[in-house]
Amino acid sequence: MTLTFDIKPTTNPTSDQERAAKLANPGFGRVFTDHMAVVQFSQDKGWHSARVESRANFPLDPAAAVLHYAQEIFEGLKAYKRDDGGVNLFRPDANAQRFWNSAERMAMAQLPQNVFIEAVEQLVRIDRAWIPGGEGSLYLRPFMIANEVFLGVKPSAEYIFAVIASPVGSYFKGGPAPVSIWVSENYTRAAVGGTGGVKCGGNYAASLKAQAEAIAHGCDQVVFLDAIERRYVEELGGMNVFFVFDDGSLSTPPLGTILPGITRDSIIKLARDAGREVREEAYAIDQWRADAKSGKLKEAFACGTAAVISPIGKVRSASGDVLINGGEAGPVAMGLRKQLVDIQYGRSADPHNWIRDVK
Repeated sequence: MTLTFDIKPTTNPTSDQERAAKLANPGFGRVFTDHMAVVQFSQDKGWHSARVESRANFPLDPAAAVLHYAQEIFEGLKAYKRDDGGVNLFRPDANAQRFWNSAERMAMAQLPQNVFIEAVEQLVRIDRAWIPGGEGSLYLRPFMIANEVFLGVKPSAEYIFAVIASPVGSYFKGGPAPVSIWVSENYTRAAVGGTGGVKCGGNYAASLKAQAEAIAHGCDQVVFLDAIERRYVEELGGMNVFFVFDDGSLSTPPLGTILPGITRDSIIKLARDAGREVREEAYAIDQWRADAKSGKLKEAFACGTAAVISPIGKVRSASGDVLINGGEAGPVAMGLRKQLVDIQYGRSADPHNWIRDVK
């Protein structure tokens, strides 16, 4: 399917001076660019009205389906400024595929993957001046909501797909610092047959209570266990997790009830390229504690689009605390992080053709 985007530059652009001030310290997800890409869907027209226009509020009826039945999905990816001034997207085809899969699971209209990528690229082109230099990037948030006006429990007949963009600085000031995580024993994130593998807002809303519990215990993040036995590690509130052992191998929880992270998949491929064994297998929290204490477990780290890789320094729970690698970042995690970031910014070879050059 091919759609032609109607490009409507804003009549009130941010001045160069104001934009420079915002880019000096953008934080994460607080500053937004001038434009957004929008495509609409209805059962009679299909996908239509593709456009790039001024970022603005959506007019939503109080009875819009998304407000009542949570038909909503989203993605997250970044645009990176290369040293030569060009712009890279990292694996947007993988985001487009996951978005398609999320829509199918949530009984929503499925956006053709080429339209997803075109919308992202059009927004990057018009707002490329917002991409920070150095270790900064332009965080892109494609999302889709159900906007049919109808108070009935059924799939919506109308949807809005949009992409907005937010310039972000380096996630870590002074380099990645090890994080502490709290093991949630009172809450679970997902069950077999549920929406754990879908990037929908409801999954994240369900994690917030547990995240608040983690913060109350002095931790940065929460890690969830499986919903059946409350034994096997699944993922953090918003990131996948990896374990590094004394034989050089890695393991990570299997897909099914966790999000199929694109950073996760990239790390698996890069580690295997280097000759490391990577297992996708269940790993019990008791085994994590035992392996950390015995020295068999050398490192643990979380991964995702925002932070890329976050070393895990301490695991806390009602059963006691466990230190990983003396609470320090490990060489395997940091080596993989550098390799991945160098590919994203175009500083090293791209053996898997993950980079898309935005012309």
